[in-house]
Amino acid sequence: MPGVPKDNSAVTVANGIVKVTDGFYATNNPYQVNGPKGFTEFKLMEENEDLYARLDFPGVTRESVRILVEPLKKAVFVFGDAPKEFRHDSSHRKYGTATGLICDCCEISNIQCYVGDGVVRLVLSKKKIDPHVPSSCSFGGATMPNVPYLAHIIHGYNPEVAGGHPLAHLRGHNPEGRFGTDPLGPVTLPHPSVLEGSTSAYESKHLPNGGLFLRIDMPGVPSDRFTAMVESDGSISVTGQAPPALHDSSGREYRGKVAIVPLGYNNSRIKVIAKHGVIRLIIPPF
Repeated sequence: MPGVPKDNSAVTVANGIVKVTDGFYATNNPYQVNGPKGFTEFKLMEENEDLYARLDFPGVTRESVRILVEPLKKAVFVFGDAPKEFRHDSSHRKYGTATGLICDCCEISNIQCYVGDGVVRLVLSKKKIDPHVPSSCSFGGATMPNVPYLAHIIHGYNPEVAGGHPLAHLRGHNPEGRFGTDPLGPVTLPHPSVLEGSTSAYESKHLPNGGLFLRIDMPGVPSDRFTAMVESDGSISVTGQAPPALHDSSGREYRGKVAIVPLGYNNSRIKVIAKHGVIRLIIPPF
């Protein structure tokens, strides 16, 4: 029976927390080995001061992404659905998050949205609305506030308490909490934007026939840039190459050992399903 590896490349799941050992690179994904860390990346573009945001929604489909602008035009709410693509998936996933301006001098004037390979990318343009307020534009995101008309799915913020600004709860946050610079650590974090379904980047299930099903998130990786291979020691290694897109600071690479099979196992027996920034493996019994 194929199984999950127990060496220094292992990923173990306990109480919904994915634990890995030394050599760990990023808290958002146990298989990421280089590139910008974190579930999000934000950038204030120097040439026009637009806000660029990269939001990892692995498994999300292009047609499911919805964007709402709150009435003050300070924040945008982004939602997306990742359907249960395969019968062995534990469930579907729904995502939701918010980003936008934290300043009082501007409002959002235009939104461009690009969706692909499990990543939502936004370019937010802004315009000044109060010439008497000193320019102090800043932005934030990746935390879902609460506004009255979205109270049934968003939790945490009352705009009447915080001066009416929909992202006031982000003011004063350490910038490292907003720029995708997750520190090194032995435990991966649950995805903060998942509203329903699994918050883990990894899922495994032993099948009734003795086989193994794996679901591994690698947001940003096109379907033709995944590989799965049986190594000489019987471990199954997966890799994914996520090229930079739009204004990403760089590409990302994923790599790791995800299962162990007997020596001599035929690589061609493994069924690989790769789409929307997620790779799924079905490993038949030996």
